[in-house]
Amino acid sequence: MKIWLDGGLRDVESARVSVFDHGLTVGDGIFETVKAAHGSPFALTRHLDRLTRSARGLGLPDPDHDEVRRACTAVLEANPMPLGRLRITYTGGHGPLGSDRGEHGPTLVVALGATTRRPDTTAVITVPWTRNERGALTGLKTTSYAENVVALARAHEHGASEALFGNTVGRLCEGTGSNVFVVLDGEIHTPPVVSGCLPGITRALTVEWTGAKETDLPLDVLARADEVFLTSTLRDVQAVHRIDGRELPGVPGPVTAKAMRVFDEQAGADLDP
Repeated sequence: MKIWLDGGLRDVESARVSVFDHGLTVGDGIFETVKAAHGSPFALTRHLDRLTRSARGLGLPDPDHDEVRRACTAVLEANPMPLGRLRITYTGGHGPLGSDRGEHGPTLVVALGATTRRPDTTAVITVPWTRNERGALTGLKTTSYAENVVALARAHEHGASEALFGNTVGRLCEGTGSNVFVVLDGEIHTPPVVSGCLPGITRALTVEWTGAKETDLPLDVLARADEVFLTSTLRDVQAVHRIDGRELPGVPGPVTAKAMRVFDEQAGADLDP
């Protein structure tokens, strides 16, 4: 396995990041996960644009898109596989043990791992913790991910693949690594970005391709929605068949099934929409 680290390909065994890297010591970093099928990344331009927005939100220098593209191409060519998870990580770099940044500049890592197509349906739970829709990191895809680790572990303990959060005012927000959509009276709705959710790449494409509405939704909409589905880079569109103790019949429902089909067709027609 070859990865890209600060300017070139390295063997996994020899690739080393400083123990003083700010991404490790204080979570001062951002990342993107990109789906890659047979060596071709999907929606890479959108991912790079969001990487830049996240960098600016943290006050990091803008990542060099040309360098990141070269790194992605090199890693994909060095590690051929049918379906991969391409991970771009960009941190504050070598710094002091406190919150102040150092002067060494950012660290860039691009790595690839094999993955498989997700099941068409899944189970989710809700968790008692909240997303802060007014936080400093709201809407940024940062490496400060421990909150998601804890919530996802709880989901796995309950036989689910995802945990859903409300925000501080009791509105539906997002999952640990996904966006959530609900179907009400035949119409698709998803929480707006002001709810505190990450502006997901797959979320945005699903809104564009299905006409879904961005709607401020109470968390308890999950107890009455006709259909529920998740979107993310590796899930694409995935139906939900159980929420906590509630079983949804006939999953995927007709609206979700159409959304799945439309997404597959549109994504298959354009690898960089």
